[in-house]
Amino acid sequence: MSKRKSRETHMLLGECLSQAQKILRRRFCHQDVPAMPAGLDSQHKHLLELLRRTAVHGESNSVLIVGPRGSGKTMLLSYVLRELLEEKDVNKNVLQVHLNGLLQTDDRIALKEITRQLNLENVVGDKVFGSFAENLAFLLEALKKGNRSSSRPVFFILDEFDLFAHHKNQTLLYNLLDVSQSAQAPVAVVGLTCRLDVLELLEKRVKSRFSHRQIHLLSALTFRQYLEVVCTQLSLPSDFPDSRFSEEWNNSVRKLTEDKSVEDVLQKHFNISKDFRSLHVLLLLALSRVTTSSPAIQPTDLVEARRLCAADYKANILHGLSILELCLIIAMKHLNEIYEGEPFNFQMVYNEFKKFISRKSRSIHNFEKPVVMKAFEHLQQLELVKPMEASTTKIQREYQLMKLLLDHSQIMESLQRYPQCPTDVKQWAASAFA
Repeated sequence: MSKRKSRETHMLLGECLSQAQKILRRRFCHQDVPAMPAGLDSQHKHLLELLRRTAVHGESNSVLIVGPRGSGKTMLLSYVLRELLEEKDVNKNVLQVHLNGLLQTDDRIALKEITRQLNLENVVGDKVFGSFAENLAFLLEALKKGNRSSSRPVFFILDEFDLFAHHKNQTLLYNLLDVSQSAQAPVAVVGLTCRLDVLELLEKRVKSRFSHRQIHLLSALTFRQYLEVVCTQLSLPSDFPDSRFSEEWNNSVRKLTEDKSVEDVLQKHFNISKDFRSLHVLLLLALSRVTTSSPAIQPTDLVEARRLCAADYKANILHGLSILELCLIIAMKHLNEIYEGEPFNFQMVYNEFKKFISRKSRSIHNFEKPVVMKAFEHLQQLELVKPMEASTTKIQREYQLMKLLLDHSQIMESLQRYPQCPTDVKQWAASAFA
């Protein structure tokens, strides 16, 4: 009886863990709109007020949200839009158009996307327009309700705003900002960018139609606030199906953030980047280590997750190289030591490699020059070495000057981990770095 009971409890624990992981994964992968962003109260109030004036009073506006990548621009906008759309009148009335400079690479594609998102493909049909402005004016006219005076408010959200400035004649930006300034229809143009000099990219006619409102997100987050964010992000919501499990989980999260080793890990992460996306990657890796036998995130899980996040990708590439390619890397490092960091060419590396083969190594095959050249080119493709200047037809490949993009510690670490690395090669490397 007791065995059956414990098995049922274990299954229940498994279900709770699965549900908890599902909720937290959705949160970390940005599938849910987050709670109020930390430390952005004034920016939130400013943006909400601007968009409310467009949605409720029909007042056109334009604004730029400027901040480094991962500072919370999209998160802030998503939160404000969600808050605004919870108001009954706004939800029924407002339309949104989301454009991205990486996807809508020219005005024709952007216009098609605007038409699609406004569900006006059938209205446009086979009509031919003389200009972009005519087409946009027709689309906005089609959105007007019953009487001509009342038109539905539209939010145009332009992600990677600076890339739209590279479109021919900046036609899209000009027409959107022109509509917002001339009050033809209630329109709010919201640009998101990580470039502080974005206004310098705009043509004079475009700049004159922009309101010059900018909301800057420059993180003023302290480490204590950062710890609170970690605690909030890992905590389960109050409406979790199993209240007992939720309480235990949230208590374990509080204890976790008070642990000294966890604080050290988070302090290092905070010092490198205050970006919430990189924090979410760290927490996601720690969450993936939770099992029924260890039903809470342990300090060791976070330490291991940090180690994976901080892994050197170049050192990882070295583990997959052939012995020949590894020998060429050692030869390059040897040349760096001899010539005090001066650039080298393939012929110098090949000569160094041949010296090693003739003097010390019996375990390495004596490869032909074309084979060694192929291995050298492969290292160039992997970006472990790079040319000092653009290749020209005048210089033969063997004599083109190169630079090694690896340091001593990366090479030695990969040699230690390299499976069945010949002793001769290890000794040669050690003598090269002596």
